[in-house]
Amino acid sequence: MKELPPVKESRELKDQVIEWRRHLHRNPELSFYEEQTSQFIYETLKSFGNLAISRPTKNSVMAKLTGSEKGRVLAIRADIDALPITEENDFDFISQNSGVMHACGHDGHTALLLGAAKVLSQKENELKGEIRFIFQHAEEVFPGGAEEMVQAGVMDGVDAVIGTHLWSPLEVGKIGIVYGPMMAAPDTFFLTITGKGGHAALPHQTIDSIAVASQVVTNLQHIVSRNIDPLGQLVISVTKFTGGTTHNVIPGSVEMCGTVRSFDPAIRDQAPLLMERVIKGITEAHGASYEFRYEKGYRAVINEDKVTRLLHETAEELYGGENVEQMKPTMVGEDFSAFLQQTDGCFFFTGARNEEKGITYPHHHARFTIDEDALERGVAMFVRTAEKMLGKRNEVTV
Repeated sequence: MKELPPVKESRELKDQVIEWRRHLHRNPELSFYEEQTSQFIYETLKSFGNLAISRPTKNSVMAKLTGSEKGRVLAIRADIDALPITEENDFDFISQNSGVMHACGHDGHTALLLGAAKVLSQKENELKGEIRFIFQHAEEVFPGGAEEMVQAGVMDGVDAVIGTHLWSPLEVGKIGIVYGPMMAAPDTFFLTITGKGGHAALPHQTIDSIAVASQVVTNLQHIVSRNIDPLGQLVISVTKFTGGTTHNVIPGSVEMCGTVRSFDPAIRDQAPLLMERVIKGITEAHGASYEFRYEKGYRAVINEDKVTRLLHETAEELYGGENVEQMKPTMVGEDFSAFLQQTDGCFFFTGARNEEKGITYPHHHARFTIDEDALERGVAMFVRTAEKMLGKRNEVTV
């Protein structure tokens, strides 16, 4: 297969992109506190020339590249925040910020979008329209930085938006494409069940909050298996269960929280109603009471078919069909969905796993890392897609 220009350009820039990624990895910052990260991005973008750079919010950055002729507007997004995790890797660029780590690949996302911006900033005379490079803060913490950036106007007039996630389940060298629903809406619930505490040897004198709460946990799973269409895709997980202080005391209350993941807005609206029906029935049956709070998180990421098809074709042109996987949706959440509420777009996976190198740890793990060979592929995908959408010779309609 003939090598296309973005591959050559991204390969030439590979060492620089890796250097940027490692700098960011050494200096991670938590959501809504990305002050040094955003300043580094700003200064790096400024060095490229031909870009109009702004700060839509305190800790985000956007750069605009305007082509030599009028045309459509393409937005390309990367998230820049890190996680509250103490790193356990042993390479020489581990986090220097105690208790904070890039454990999800956002350092790589930022670096590869910087690479794409550098390549494309030298092509303004070859482009029709405008490219917006969006470096978004606070993807990891609801309500998320994407919604703030939308409210600040970064998506005004945008015709299409794309982004990628370096993906540890997918082998390096591969691009993952998902048509339609891709990532779920991640909601959170909080539940307190109150009974009547007492001596563990005399349970008949108590209302055992642990026993009642345990029944609630078990019966919440019946919602997924018996109250929702099996094709409807719903996950309810209790992830925290706290109660009691010692071995011989039945506690007066138990606290729980967890997550609900869905794609269908109707199922998403139905879930808390069904959950409370179960909770209410079990607690009343045992003479206990409850407090239930349900918080909606990000919307689901739903890829638009035409933009997805363009990215699919681009990946096959660059790397061959054998290196492009049509993947199933995942129940992981992503606030890229806020951008997709404004226009058509596609979020895709860039493989970052390498078992031979021991790069196998999952996202949000203290030993997570990426195969840095993935970075040049992300750069190439962004550059080539932009050229196909806005290039004077390669322009396609989406």
